[in-house]
Amino acid sequence: MRLIDVEHLGRPHVIGCWEVDGALVDPGPESSLGTLLAALGDEQPRALLLTHIHLDHAAATGALVRRWPELEVYVHERGAPHLIDPSKLLASASRLYGEEMERLWGEIVPVPEANVKPLVGGERVLGMRVAYTPGHASHHVCYLREESGTAFVGDVAAVLIPGTDLIVPPTPPPDIDIERWEESIGIVEGWRPERLALTHFGAVDAPAGHLGRVRERLREEARLARELSEADYERRHRERVAEHAANPDAAAELLQCVPPEYQWRGLDRYWRKRPQDLSLPG
Repeated sequence: MRLIDVEHLGRPHVIGCWEVDGALVDPGPESSLGTLLAALGDEQPRALLLTHIHLDHAAATGALVRRWPELEVYVHERGAPHLIDPSKLLASASRLYGEEMERLWGEIVPVPEANVKPLVGGERVLGMRVAYTPGHASHHVCYLREESGTAFVGDVAAVLIPGTDLIVPPTPPPDIDIERWEESIGIVEGWRPERLALTHFGAVDAPAGHLGRVRERLREEARLARELSEADYERRHRERVAEHAANPDAAAELLQCVPPEYQWRGLDRYWRKRPQDLSLPG
């Protein structure tokens, strides 16, 4: 098992692809494909295991299948249609990223339906358990490699990069659901993993404490987004990142992982979907 830093936009510690027994968990964006292929030595992976189809995790999928036409792709059944026909995904992402789409994520290539292996949760795939874990995305899954006690958690366990002690749950639109996210954290906790494999960024060897802190930070950010304007939230986010970063490089890496404008928009959408509720339950 190894973590391949795909060096998104030339910057380390932003997006990582985990290689496990020859399979890849979340290959990252097509814009970073050259780095990934160099690390693989141009050797075909055994399969692709996607935690979800957000572009920072999965935009390279179609390009990899185009390169290796027999490559199988495992993804939750809600995400599968958007790999096969990415038009709706691209339209939604373009509203968020605008003219930055191609620079950030590269070419989005459709995946032939025959290559897509839909998941619902509860399966065992390539020696790993699968759980359905929505909240960050409605089509999110996590994988547990029981042999090593490692849980591959996508964005469920948030962002924690080297050079900072600030845990940040990524909350871009459109699917943020705080209650379901907390339930998904509980599912991962129920696995009692020995370590968490984060996409952003690296391994966490104290899973229980980390997941508890993710739950706290998720609620904290949700409340702040409800209380603050977009401009005030963004300003506070940037200030807090700077306060907790050991150096400017670490701050820049964290802001690239969790751009403040997208953070607020996802949480604002969450609150607007339940305007009758003045606070989080519990």
